Amino acid sequence: MHCITRIALPALLMLLPIKAMALSGEERAFAAQMASKHGFEQAWVEQQLESAEHKEQIIAAITRPAEAMPWYKYRKIFMTEQRIAGGVEFLEKHRELLKQAEAKYGVAPEIVTAIIGVETRYGEVTGSHRVIDALKTLGFGYPKRGEFFRKQLEEFLLMMREEKMDPQQPLGSYAGAIGMPQFIPSSFRAFAVDFDGDGKRNLWDNPADVIGSVANYFADHDWRQGEPVAIRLGIRLDGIEPGERRGQKPNLTIADLEKLKATLLLPDTDERVALLEFEQPAGNDYWLGMHNFYVITRYNHSNLYAMAVYQLSQAIKQRLTDK
Repeated sequence: MHCITRIALPALLMLLPIKAMALSGEERAFAAQMASKHGFEQAWVEQQLESAEHKEQIIAAITRPAEAMPWYKYRKIFMTEQRIAGGVEFLEKHRELLKQAEAKYGVAPEIVTAIIGVETRYGEVTGSHRVIDALKTLGFGYPKRGEFFRKQLEEFLLMMREEKMDPQQPLGSYAGAIGMPQFIPSSFRAFAVDFDGDGKRNLWDNPADVIGSVANYFADHDWRQGEPVAIRLGIRLDGIEPGERRGQKPNLTIADLEKLKATLLLPDTDERVALLEFEQPAGNDYWLGMHNFYVITRYNHSNLYAMAVYQLSQAIKQRLTDK
């Protein structure tokens, strides 16, 4: 006698092969644009999109970025013994490459190291999402920033053609950022360099290309060698509206700050600065953001991110000095 196992319909459906979802009109229009604008075969682009998956967990992740935290919580993620010690190890291991990058691009080794440390813990966590899944999901399923991510999908397919890579293979972050320095595809195409001259731009596991590419990115955004990044202030605010004491791009002179009726421990500088505010459990920290601080925010448009990079870089530098 044969025993028949009954399976509920939803469970049975889960066992059946899953066919690729039909493309939306917007996705087909994107494929047609890639064909007309860049010479791709439209059918090939459609095949890449059909093979990509829409993932709701990606939508969920992008709606709760770490940069939404208050500074005192955000800082704890990056200013850890593990990242400081890892930064020292990375810098010592790749000291010659970092020196070569500094000589060519003018960016200090500890800054390049800290970027890699903040982004991926020196290559330990580079992302587990297929880049094409992330960019399809956000480009066509996240209207708030759909235009941006469709542009990154365009750049990604161009990058795959240029680098002779299979678009279905690369892994990255939930936002489609790639490799040890987490370059988005447009940044990869614009700033990634073949720093060791082996004919490839490998940001996944080639420290030479990673270091050279991060330094090139900063140099292209006008990093000023040897200049300060940020200066901590002693400050008392007297009735200043919140919007008046926050900034990013240096657009205030010291005289401007004095007009705000703030009591500051002011540096002697003619440079324009940004007045930065960082939330603490009791009260806030205030800093002057210099030109180089603004350059760090071109990598990630968050004051919290830029300050984490700066403070990690200083902790790494100090640890090396103390050794």
